[in-house]
Amino acid sequence: MLTPSNTSLDIDLLILPETNLILIASVIEPLRGANRIAGAELYRWRLLTLDGSPVETTSHIPIPASGGFRPASETTPLFVLASYNWQRSATQAVKMQLSQTARHRSMIAGIESGSWLLAEASLLDNVSAAVHWEDTEDFALAYPQVRAVKDRFVIDGKRITTAGSMPTIDLMLEIIRRRQGYSLALEVSRLFIYEPAAGYGAAELSPSTAGLRLRDPRVAQAVRLMEDNIEQPLVLTRLARRVGVSARHLQALFQEEFAAPPHVHYLALRLNAARRKVIETKASFAEIAAATGFNSASAFARSYRASFSESPSGTRRRLRGRIMAPH
Repeated sequence: MLTPSNTSLDIDLLILPETNLILIASVIEPLRGANRIAGAELYRWRLLTLDGSPVETTSHIPIPASGGFRPASETTPLFVLASYNWQRSATQAVKMQLSQTARHRSMIAGIESGSWLLAEASLLDNVSAAVHWEDTEDFALAYPQVRAVKDRFVIDGKRITTAGSMPTIDLMLEIIRRRQGYSLALEVSRLFIYEPAAGYGAAELSPSTAGLRLRDPRVAQAVRLMEDNIEQPLVLTRLARRVGVSARHLQALFQEEFAAPPHVHYLALRLNAARRKVIETKASFAEIAAATGFNSASAFARSYRASFSESPSGTRRRLRGRIMAPH
C-alpha cells in the first residue's frame, strides 16, 4: 500500500455512528483530489457501516453505505472512522469481526476515535498509536500495551492511527507522497486551506503554502521566493541569504517542515507548474522547459518522467482538453 505505485488502490472505510463529516472528508477528499489532478483512478473507496444501513453523522446528515461490514478474506486496507461515543459500537461481536478481518487486511487504520476501537480489539498491542492530544493520558492508562504518542499520525507496520481530522489529511497526503511522489502530494495539498501559520492573513497565503501549516516564517518566505522564481531558480545559498539563514540551516528547517530538502520542494513546485502548462496550454515543451527553469527540453522531459511516470507528451495526449481548475 505504501510503496511507489500508479495502480489503483482500493480502500474500505468502516464508518461508525456519530462520526464527523469532516473526518470522512479528510480521508476521501485528498484521494479524490489525487485522482482529479492525475487524471486517473489512483484511488477507489467503499463506504461500509456495521449493518449496511446509512449511518447518521454528528451533523445529522446520513451517509449511505455500499454494504455492511463483515469479516472476510478481503485484503484491501480498512480504515475505521469514529468520533463520538465509539464505545457504543465496541460490542464483543464487532471486536471479534475486527480481529478476524485483521488476519487478511494489508493494513488497518484507526481514524480519530477509531484508534480506541482498534485498541479495544487488541489490534494495537505493542505498536505506537496516535490519539487526540486531549486523550493521550487516558488512552495510555486504558491500554498500557499500546505505545501512545503525541503525533499527528503514526504508521507502524500494518497499523495506522491518526489524532483527528486535520492530522488525517496529513496522513492521506503522506500516503499519496509514498505512492505517487512528492510532486503530486504537494499539488493535492494546494486544494486544502487549513490551519494557516499564525500571523499570516489570507492575502499572504500563496498557492503552494495554502494547504501547508508552515510553522517557521523563514520557510514560508523561502517557499514564496521559490514560487516567484520558477523560470530562473535561485541557488540554495542565494535563497538562504534572502531568507537570512545559512544554507545548512535552511536545509534543516525544510527537513523539519516537509521531511524533504529545499531542492526537492523547489523541483516539485517547478514540475507542478510545468504540468499545468502541459495540460492547460498549447506551448511547446521547449517553451515550457524554459518557463520552468530547465536548461533543455530533454532535461525537462527526463525530470518530468521521473516524477510523473509518463512523458509530457503522454500527459498532454491523455488529458487533452481537460482544465485543472484550482478547486
